[in-house]
Amino acid sequence: MSSRDTYHHGDLRRAVLAAALDVIRTQGPAALSLRDLARRAGVSHAAPAHHFKDRTGLLTAIATEGHDLLTAALSDAAELSEAGVRYVRFAVDHPAHFQVMFQPDLLRPADPELLAAKARSYEQLRAAVAALPGDRTTDPELTGIAAWSAAHGFATLLLTHNLDRALGDRTPDEVFRALTAAVFEGDARE
Repeated sequence: MSSRDTYHHGDLRRAVLAAALDVIRTQGPAALSLRDLARRAGVSHAAPAHHFKDRTGLLTAIATEGHDLLTAALSDAAELSEAGVRYVRFAVDHPAHFQVMFQPDLLRPADPELLAAKARSYEQLRAAVAALPGDRTTDPELTGIAAWSAAHGFATLLLTHNLDRALGDRTPDEVFRALTAAVFEGDARE
């Protein structure tokens, strides 16, 4: 069965998104071309534009989906450090989404669906910070920025293989938990 056959009884939007995520994962967002994605899906070069309008629309759809996936990953985290671990896991499990979500120059930043998805994922972080005991933070906004920076920076270093040596035989979860304990609790000895 050719890819053209699978399109006719499948979901072109999903097929283009999946192909785009594969390209981003292996070559980065700069390698994306709607024409190439149409060829991969076995449809006319104009077909993806029906769903995404252009490359920026496609990347915005990927970022929107990424924020929704992140929201699901962070939901019901019992504490802020667990939310951070889940953030890192999200980045590892969805590296293509992660590459696109935080690059506003690739996206339509005023897209209503993207704005709503970003608000939902931010609300999960805010809720994790709000769950901290009152003596743990005097400024929830700054605490949220610090926690996000730690998780995002760790995830970025992990995905770019800059932590391979530092991890040794430990899992990223173990190392991130020790890191957050050392930085935010002042004691990495657990």
